[in-house]
Formats: sequence, C-alpha cells, structure tokens
Amino acid sequence: MEQIAFTMQLKPGCETQYRMRHDALWPELAELLRAAGVRDYSIFLEPDSGKLFAVLRRTRDHGMEQLPAHPVMRRWWDTMADLMETAPDNTPVSHALTPMFHLP
Repeated sequence: MEQIAFTMQLKPGCETQYRMRHDALWPELAELLRAAGVRDYSIFLEPDSGKLFAVLRRTRDHGMEQLPAHPVMRRWWDTMADLMETAPDNTPVSHALTPMFHLP
C-alpha cells in the first residue's frame, strides 16, 4: 500500500453541507473508489482556514488516474463544486503534500 495526502479548500460557511454530503456518500462512488484501489480515505477540516486535509492509502496497482474521466466521479465533483474551490471543469483544486515523516 502507498499513502498519499493532499489539501483542498472549502468555501466559507460550507462545513455543514460538506459533511452532510459526505455522510450520504453515494454507494456507486464508494465502489468506484474501492475498484480504483483507494483504501482508508479520510478528510479532515482545519476550521479557521477552511483547509481540507485528505489522506488515503491506495494499492500499488491503483487506477486513480482513470477516476477524473468516470461519469460518477464527474457527477460527484459537479455536486460538490458549490462548496469548494474548483477548476472551471469542477475538478477540486488540490495540492499534493510531500511526505516528511512517518512513524509506523
């Protein structure tokens, strides 16, 4: 397994809606992520800045690079676009983080 982390930006005042939508995550999206090799995926909020910190584990043979083209993923991003910073195509703006320390 490989672990990656990244940040995204939530718009002010959208915390409750963001949590509600993720609490009701579509089963087909969860299955799509699992089929792409995504495991143990968590998103945390830094309340003062609205910064979202995501960390996930993925299989070595993951297929995450194919997710942006999948209709279910596109639909989810369209649904979330009003709550967070996105590119013009509604892809969430994300910034990869560089691993600096890990205590196994």
